[in-house]
Amino acid sequence: MKKFCLSITILIGLFFILPEKGHSIPAFARKYGFNCNMCHTSFTKLNDFGQRYRDNGYQIPGQQGLEKNVFEIAPPISIRTSTGSIIYHTDDRTTFGANIYGFDFLSAGVLHKNISFLLIYKPRLDEPAASFAGPGYLGRNPSQLGSLESVSSIFSNLIKDRLNVRIGRFEPVYQAFSSKRSFYIFEPYEVYAFGTPNNTYVFNDNQLGLEITGHFRNGFKYGLGAVNGNGANPDNNTFKDYYINLFQVFGKGEGQSAGQRIGTFGYLGYQPTYIFDRYESASPTGETNGYWNKTFYRFGGDLSLNWRTFNLQAFFLAGIDDKGLNYLDHTKDYKYTGGFFQLDWSGLPNNRLLASLLYNFVLPPSYDDSRRIMAYSALVRYYLGDWTAVNVALHAEFTHKRTGKTDPLKENLFSLLVDFDF
Repeated sequence: MKKFCLSITILIGLFFILPEKGHSIPAFARKYGFNCNMCHTSFTKLNDFGQRYRDNGYQIPGQQGLEKNVFEIAPPISIRTSTGSIIYHTDDRTTFGANIYGFDFLSAGVLHKNISFLLIYKPRLDEPAASFAGPGYLGRNPSQLGSLESVSSIFSNLIKDRLNVRIGRFEPVYQAFSSKRSFYIFEPYEVYAFGTPNNTYVFNDNQLGLEITGHFRNGFKYGLGAVNGNGANPDNNTFKDYYINLFQVFGKGEGQSAGQRIGTFGYLGYQPTYIFDRYESASPTGETNGYWNKTFYRFGGDLSLNWRTFNLQAFFLAGIDDKGLNYLDHTKDYKYTGGFFQLDWSGLPNNRLLASLLYNFVLPPSYDDSRRIMAYSALVRYYLGDWTAVNVALHAEFTHKRTGKTDPLKENLFSLLVDFDF
């Protein structure tokens, strides 16, 4: 424990002596000549204008038809990566190391009035290795698998504000708080990432399909979708999954940095319990029809409250899987609940300083209580640069996590990183 505390002290000292200049500008800020605070409270979190801009197909509201498209500007490409050190501590060991934590390419923009696109590519990273044994050793995975995290076309304002369509692979609107734009790098929203027995669906997966969204002047917003429900894997089911979201915003704003927002969602999914055997065939792209489909449900609500530069987010989810999917106990539906509370504060000019507290919980059924989760996290981010862009952040994050109920695994993780987005 002494080594753990000493290492934290050293890292905190390094935090304050790192360089203080960063001039690179992310793609949208470059396009308009603004800093990143145009759309972000502090990157990566969208403010109210950023939310409106996203909902409007990456067009400034009221400027449709006047926007420069991607053929009239420099290529709209941004890159994000984080590098630094972490300390990981459990009851029986402490490790300390430095690494690169992810690398993303992002491109987005307007192709034509009310037609736009978003593409996020995560390349495969074999080095730095995910394990001391090196890439490929005994089947070790790379530190990042290659994937098209998002690739979608957006058709905006088919009915002004009230009807927008997104097609492709995208982050579904039922993620009221984006798992991809969280300030936390090492601590996910645990209930988003929680997987149930014999079910390939995970709440934080980007999905392939079609989504319809819209908003009204009274603050009401809605979202509807039909998706494969298995991330980017080949579809194993002729049935689609369906969801609905309803939001209401009170006051001026979008509930991101102003106004108050309350929402609810429901998700109906189908999961086959039998896929195929060697006598059956799949399509040329891997799809097949599963059999003996069982249903599962996800439903819950969310809340976002703002006061001055404080934002409180709350999220609750309940999940029910049909007993046919529950190999732990075939006589019972698998039922669980979970959620999180997050409090963010921004201070100093241009929100240069960001502090956040996060509490996660997941409560599985009693016969699966070894996966019960309680996690307490905190972070501080300090943004560098001359404010032509807010795209380099010093990031300190701590999480204490308890997994299991009877004899819980206790973990502590402290990280100190430089987060680049340019």
